Amino acid sequence: MEFLLCIAQYLLEMIVIIAVGALGGFIGIKLRKRKDAKVAAQQADTTNE
Repeated sequence: MEFLLCIAQYLLEMIVIIAVGALGGFIGIKLRKRKDAKVAAQQADTTNE
């Protein structure tokens, strides 16, 4: 029984680590897209002048 509890604990830890990694990835992608859009808008402004 103790063996199964250890396995469950490791599985739970793995799920939490994967969730944190995925959340970080999604946030990073969102921030990068926002930065790219901002840079593109600035470039468009400078080329129109």
